[in-house]
Amino acid sequence: MVEGSMIQCAWRGRAQLGEGPLWCPERGEAGQLLFVDILGRTLYVHDFAGGTTRGWALDEACCWLVPRADGDGFIAGLASRLVHLRLDENGPRIVDGWTTPEEPAGNRFNDATVDAQGRLWFGSMSENEKEKESGEPGRGALYRLDGANLRRVDPGYGVANGPALSPDGSTLYHSDTAAGVVYAFDLSADGELSGKREHLRYHGTQGYPDGMTCDAEGGLWVAHWGGGRVSRFLPDGTLDETLILPASRVTSCTFGGPELDQLYITTAADGRDQEALAGSLFRVAPGVRGLPSPAYIA
Repeated sequence: MVEGSMIQCAWRGRAQLGEGPLWCPERGEAGQLLFVDILGRTLYVHDFAGGTTRGWALDEACCWLVPRADGDGFIAGLASRLVHLRLDENGPRIVDGWTTPEEPAGNRFNDATVDAQGRLWFGSMSENEKEKESGEPGRGALYRLDGANLRRVDPGYGVANGPALSPDGSTLYHSDTAAGVVYAFDLSADGELSGKREHLRYHGTQGYPDGMTCDAEGGLWVAHWGGGRVSRFLPDGTLDETLILPASRVTSCTFGGPELDQLYITTAADGRDQEALAGSLFRVAPGVRGLPSPAYIA
């Protein structure tokens, strides 16, 4: 268990719903971390070399960004649509729209990743709290965007969250935060999912599984919404390590830094006025390295 001085506050802020951390090694002097405040409709850039963080207000909530393989900015998941977004010193600019699935009223998009073949995996969720707590199958889903081919691959999520891929690309992890479950799928080379199974189930003080990422050794790092921690699980689901955070609503994590040896962790201040560091960005060197973020191939 790691806590206290080993975990640094990289940015002391009050993101209402900090999410979507993305390491961009080509930006800035030594790389930059991008992350969003979904409820605050803000996009942040944290500079590794200078330690500074800058934010820009957005007209619509942004839930995630992934880099484009052609180097021309990002594909961004806004609350209601996918867009091509460019980001320079003057801030973000939406270039045009993208193929967007139709979602039920009251839903928004939530969390994404890209596999080694350049396919985009992203989820959706209902913003209705009663629906999320009802115990009924959710109206969210997991999607795959392969070039221009969009497919709804797995429905029934209350809050689809945290797609992550094993180092060899053969396993895709995906959580339903509302149900407290992390699922594992077998992922074929052509992008087909099979063998859906319950990989982890959260209970009691653990909170709920939120965003996640894999390290180069195959460990799965999962944020605990309401649990105030990030945990590393071995490929067989065994708990290996726990990082205790000074904020209870931990939302996501990713590896960054020039050596990919820093774990960045986002948190949420929404509903946590009594927590001084809720909504801040944290950083820790956990002793393992992460994997580069693949880019989406249009």
